[in-house]
Amino acid sequence: MTEIRLGSATARNLLPPAITLAVLLLAWEAYSRIVLDAIPGGSRLLPAPTSVLAALVTNANDLAVNTWHTVLETMLGLVLALAVGFGFAVIIDLSPLMRRAVYPLLVVSQTIPLLALAPLLVLWFGFGILPKILVVGLVCFFPIVVSGADGFRATDPDLIRLFRTFGAGKWVIFKQVRLPGALPSLFSGIRIAVTYCVIGAVWGEYVGAQYGLGIFMQSKQHAFDVATVFACVVVISAISIALFLLTSLIERAVIPWYFRVGDRNAR
Repeated sequence: MTEIRLGSATARNLLPPAITLAVLLLAWEAYSRIVLDAIPGGSRLLPAPTSVLAALVTNANDLAVNTWHTVLETMLGLVLALAVGFGFAVIIDLSPLMRRAVYPLLVVSQTIPLLALAPLLVLWFGFGILPKILVVGLVCFFPIVVSGADGFRATDPDLIRLFRTFGAGKWVIFKQVRLPGALPSLFSGIRIAVTYCVIGAVWGEYVGAQYGLGIFMQSKQHAFDVATVFACVVVISAISIALFLLTSLIERAVIPWYFRVGDRNAR
């Protein structure tokens, strides 16, 4: 019965956006076929969804090769951001001095436009994969470290005192109290990061790359192949959605107790 209820709830949640998307696509298709086709060159400015689908099929091999490079850059950059961001979150939590010294600098770092920083990374590290990984890491780093630090700070102090009463040391308290308590907040930051990590890789490729969806999209843009540009956008969106769903599945596997409590509260 529980699985049936969860399935029906999922269907109810997915049905409205699916219907909305279908209506928007039909309206887009009708506008392109009826209005833009009557204007010379209009269909090239805004191709119909069916034209985008045809471009996906026609350029399937090129899209697959370039998608692989973008996904590789994205995953490596995300792993880098997770490792460094989680490490900084722990350091900031353990040391009030480090929090006062580092946290403001992290906020200031977000005022630096990555579109201006990406060319410098290419200048310093060349046209290989490393600058793209660094751009992705910089995009994902801030939400991970902030959500992790806030999650550690939100740990119940009474629970910490209870563990100390039973003689638990700092490592035991961190492993059994602080880390589990911070994971929901940390995963929220990771979900935010994964929605932007592919964009970070594309930014890096726009500055300079041999392969990747960014440079492929740029070449098609210069050739005025707008349908293929839209096809690249569809692939980028699909990767971001897939990473978001994968993160949600991992979150449910790592902290199932958090969702059981949430389901009971919802009922």
